[in-house]
Amino acid sequence: MSASSTATRPLAVVTGATGGIGHACVVDLSRDHEVLALGRDVELLAELDALPHVTARAADLTDFPSLPALVQDLERVDVLVHSAALAGPSTVEDATVEQWRSRLELNVVAPAELTRLLLPALRAARGTVVFLNSGSGFTARGGDTVYAASKFALRALADSLRQEVEGDGIVVSSVHPGPVDTRMQRRIQESRGNEYRPESFIRPGSVAAAVRAVVDAGEDAQVTSVTVRPRAGSR
Repeated sequence: MSASSTATRPLAVVTGATGGIGHACVVDLSRDHEVLALGRDVELLAELDALPHVTARAADLTDFPSLPALVQDLERVDVLVHSAALAGPSTVEDATVEQWRSRLELNVVAPAELTRLLLPALRAARGTVVFLNSGSGFTARGGDTVYAASKFALRALADSLRQEVEGDGIVVSSVHPGPVDTRMQRRIQESRGNEYRPESFIRPGSVAAAVRAVVDAGEDAQVTSVTVRPRAGSR
């Protein structure tokens, strides 16, 4: 992104931009930010790139040697939203080493490394880092072992980072939605043999609204943790 493109608007970087929550965050933030949308679905990236104030880039966040070039032109980042994630049912007995590695790399190592690379730009803007976590980041359940472990680790990453950058004026927040109506949720429910009822789940836009609340908290406050649950009676 050129410096001129962000001259009058703050810059937001959103990972997982072609997923349901990431896409909703891109659309919401583009109302008053320039948005760099990072994702893997080429067709959906093209749709995002056509939106005003959105620049889309294809990115494999677990290709760690490629990450510096992906963001090296960003001198100032006002908002960084980590939405990319990999989920799926697993048990201690059945989980493979590959499942452990793939989920931990995308859900924990990738946001840690991208944040590290962007810390100078975040410091320049006294920016905000939002980690899209999960209810599984608070409560682990049998059958969800690997995903829950990665989300507990992501919460620890956010809590540690918050202490480390407090003196720089950087805000760090974890947003913990319950089940959200996304393609990933559909796959999860199908794997469990459950009928998929979209009305039973949180809309992606509602999670984006929670991210917006973090971003708009103001200079005198930081929203460090947000839990978003389906409304009673909707399930």
